[in-house]
Amino acid sequence: MKFALDSQQRDFAASIDAALGAADVPGAVRAWADGDSAPGRKIWTRLADLGVTALAVPEEYDGLEADPVDIVVACERLGRWCVPGPVAESIAVAPILLAGDDRAAKLVSGELIATVAMPPTVPRAVDADFAGLVLLAQDGAVSDAIVGEQHQSVDPARRLFSVSASGQSRTADAALAYEYGALATAAQLIGAGQAMLDSSVDYAKQRTQFGRVIGGYQAIKHSLADVHIALELARPLLYGAAVALAEASGEIARDVSAAKAAASDAALLSGRTALQTHGAIGYTAEHDLSQWLLRVQALRGAWGTPATHRRRVLEAL
Repeated sequence: MKFALDSQQRDFAASIDAALGAADVPGAVRAWADGDSAPGRKIWTRLADLGVTALAVPEEYDGLEADPVDIVVACERLGRWCVPGPVAESIAVAPILLAGDDRAAKLVSGELIATVAMPPTVPRAVDADFAGLVLLAQDGAVSDAIVGEQHQSVDPARRLFSVSASGQSRTADAALAYEYGALATAAQLIGAGQAMLDSSVDYAKQRTQFGRVIGGYQAIKHSLADVHIALELARPLLYGAAVALAEASGEIARDVSAAKAAASDAALLSGRTALQTHGAIGYTAEHDLSQWLLRVQALRGAWGTPATHRRRVLEAL
């Protein structure tokens, strides 16, 4: 099967790139990590204007009720720009858990940012201190939640919190919401991996060593080519899983897990190669590369670890 985005999807991705390229996303990420959400919320307002926050919301709440492929297109771009906040949770997961809930309309406008915990695979809610709505989903039900203790995160721009149920629970398709969460996270990983590869290629064309640019050395070329191959092999799995969700295939769990595992591995390889290519400057917090490196480490374990998803693939065989 050939996966190719149509012209509208390519234009949608380009519009997201244009909007985020004009914003100081790295500065917003640093501010978010320091507890200042104002710059990040301005970015979310831009995303709402583009319809990103409305993608998974049903039409009855003025949402777009878009195809899962469109959600993947958007989340890949958000991962490429390292957008702060609960991206997968608010854009892909919360709309499913809020089915039949009027609060879903507030997700469309960007007025409401939601986060989700789904034990045991997603035991903590990311950025629960910034979110206007915290949900706790488990055993086919969802309830509002109150924020508890904060836990250490490898990515300071993704704070993790324990949450506990508050109020009455209601029936929700938590299983489907989990698949969307894992898929959106995989898309962000592909986007982040691609961003680091692009940064590494650009740096290799500029940095000189022993009288020539380091991109001219075969070892560097091969390392970057390996990353490119890993990303290009993972991307069809990602879009294949989106198609499986759109068609309500009986292999959704297998396909989503294959995509999440492959995306995790490709993004990790991209990060390691980026560090080797950039050298010492890549280890500094001042360089924007550090944001992608930390984000990838955090997202690899979000919505299921690579081991968890490999196990699901094996169980489906």
